[in-house]
Amino acid sequence: QVQLVESGGGLVQAGGSLRLSCVASGRTIDIMDMGWYRQVPGKARELVSTINRAGTPRYVDSVKGRFTISRDNGKKTVYLQMNSLTPDDTAVYYCNAGVTTVGASGFGRDDYWGQGTQVTVSS
Repeated sequence: QVQLVESGGGLVQAGGSLRLSCVASGRTIDIMDMGWYRQVPGKARELVSTINRAGTPRYVDSVKGRFTISRDNGKKTVYLQMNSLTPDDTAVYYCNAGVTTVGASGFGRDDYWGQGTQVTVSS
């Protein structure tokens, strides 16, 4: 089991910045990648950014050049620095951790989620 606790959301004006943090606890040694997703009411949860154990990041096109994901393995924490925020970035942001599993049918993946943190960008 992995537990995730997010922090850092809030209200900011367009053009401003926020930094989200997510601290993992539990069986963190089994985590292979961590990331951030976001969701607005009535829409599916979407990937924002992920980072693997080697530190290789991945971003959705809409945040490239504005958001930066980083990972501190010693602190078991992943960060999302969000700059040049726009009202379209308004959403609940969820931290995610992917854990490799091994079973009779081979390798699989379990996903763990934080409780979510609200980010609101005013125009």
